[in-house]
Amino acid sequence: MPRFTHDEVEIAFLDEGAGEPVVLVHGFASNKEVNWVSPGWMSTLARAGRRVIALDNRGHGQSTKLYDPTAYHTAVMAEDVRALIAHLDLGRADVMGYSMGARITAFFASAHPECVRAAVLGGLGIRLIEGAGETETIAQALEAPALTDVSDLVGHMYRAFAERTHSDLRALAACIRGSRQTLTRAELGRISIPVLVAVGSADDIAGSLHQLAALIPGARALSIPGRDHMLAVGDRAFKAGVLEFLARRP
Repeated sequence: MPRFTHDEVEIAFLDEGAGEPVVLVHGFASNKEVNWVSPGWMSTLARAGRRVIALDNRGHGQSTKLYDPTAYHTAVMAEDVRALIAHLDLGRADVMGYSMGARITAFFASAHPECVRAAVLGGLGIRLIEGAGETETIAQALEAPALTDVSDLVGHMYRAFAERTHSDLRALAACIRGSRQTLTRAELGRISIPVLVAVGSADDIAGSLHQLAALIPGARALSIPGRDHMLAVGDRAFKAGVLEFLARRP
């Protein structure tokens, strides 16, 4: 398993295929295998002639676990992506994130446009600027003694998912408390790279994709038919839309 160290944090990643690079940034409580390998993204992009790099975000998967919420500020996590691109000497890359990974990707594109050819924001709509909500409820669900002690429906969903991915629950509680920053409308308006916003039509977590796309100059909106936040990740229409978007970008 390839690894590198940034800011005293060890980051694990996958690096497969050959061609123009695309970096994949997974969502909260997930990891590179669950978000990108199992749903077929790594193989799909590699077959399309791309070099595919997927990292485990800090606090997730095989990367270093941290327990201070300030270590998970979205801008800090975006710097992990920048450091990975520099570590691999990629220069510029297409970057795709899902949910929390889309938030990280948006922060990265805003701060380092020179490193990004195009960005895909999956599973995140207008809540990129309005905030995700229920942060403390989710953190408390992760810290509960057992899943059976969680009565809140959203908290129960996240706790159950975190257990399925064999995550460090204490690290995730710190992450959820520290990583829900927002961008401003002005910051979105300054993004000049090609952007695709893709959200499931039944996703009640992400917020409106059309409202977000309207704030980013030239951004395209892709509604993933009939899919909620969890099921949109590996959807065939999502993959087709991303491949078409990447093929058309300069």
